[in-house]
Amino acid sequence: MEFDISWILLGLPLAFVLGWAASRFDLRQLRAENRRAPKAYFKGLNFLLNEQQDQAIDAFIEAVQNDPDTSELHFALGNLFRRRGEYDRAVRVHEHLLSRGDLGRSDRERAQYALALDFLKAGLLDRAEDALTRLEATPFEAQARLALLAIYERSRDWPHAAAIARKMHDARQGDFSTRQAHYLCEQAQACIANDDRPAALALLNQALAAAPDAARARIDLARLQQRMGDSDAALDTLKALSRQAPAALPLAAPLLVETALATNRKSEVQALLHAHYAEAASLDVLEGIVALEATDAAGPAVARQRYVQHLDQEQSLVAAAKWLAAEKLEHEEFHPQVQRALDHAAKPLTRYRCAACGFEARQHFWQCPGCQSWDSYPARRVEEL
Repeated sequence: MEFDISWILLGLPLAFVLGWAASRFDLRQLRAENRRAPKAYFKGLNFLLNEQQDQAIDAFIEAVQNDPDTSELHFALGNLFRRRGEYDRAVRVHEHLLSRGDLGRSDRERAQYALALDFLKAGLLDRAEDALTRLEATPFEAQARLALLAIYERSRDWPHAAAIARKMHDARQGDFSTRQAHYLCEQAQACIANDDRPAALALLNQALAAAPDAARARIDLARLQQRMGDSDAALDTLKALSRQAPAALPLAAPLLVETALATNRKSEVQALLHAHYAEAASLDVLEGIVALEATDAAGPAVARQRYVQHLDQEQSLVAAAKWLAAEKLEHEEFHPQVQRALDHAAKPLTRYRCAACGFEARQHFWQCPGCQSWDSYPARRVEEL
């Protein structure tokens, strides 16, 4: 059978026509997809601006399906999932980004940070810690360290918290010396609970060296010294507190009274308390003065007159209630009821209040139980603020 070249001549135009038609079809499809992708993106943006997050998520999912290689859409979708509390979906989006081999370094680091935030918001602290440690030597290093610090504080992992604070301090990301002192004091308290007083003493001295002006280290050190029977050393530590951090002296007033009664330096402590009270009238310092003067020859009755003198300076319901407690009234049979009413009214005024969140507590905290802020409790009662 002879080959007929005419078939080739007829087939070439046909192949050209079919190729042209196929290219036109692909081009139309590509244009349609490109039109759909921006349309879905802008639709999602419009929903987001109108705070319609459900519709925005649906629109962004459609945009991602039309263009799965667009990393920005993935980031937007992941952030939306996180804001809505759908942390498992946010994790899947960011893990998908990290699994892509074509992702640039900056986008990879950004995805790693977003994944760490997903774990953190979900309360998966161990996975968040692992994700955050991978961000060392990246542009997200500072934010990652702050997040790690929050994790270690939340889990009360004070050694790791101290290490991170030291890194941030050395990197000039802020002054973390006082924070480091707090971590060392927390470790010292754990040692005291385990009856390891030498280790606690060493940690408190480290805290004092890290932050000489921090009040907590001196108060905790004085309390430990008093417990170990070295009242003179405890008193010297508290005198240094009055020089380095005088605003915190009201917190140490009961301990000052205890050390004064355990040593022969009562007049020295009285002079210290009187000098501080003259500069800043404080209920706790007043209590210390009354406690010491009540042991003098003049007796408790004269000491209680300090409450009346305080009322000349401050309108204090707490001081009035304390003075009235030991006084004889004309109708003495009604004294218990009146005293209970006064004590009940004065009780909220003796609390401490966090300056950051307003959380009130009967005792003073170095770290607020409400907002977790450090040193946010003034050393003064609510009535004195």
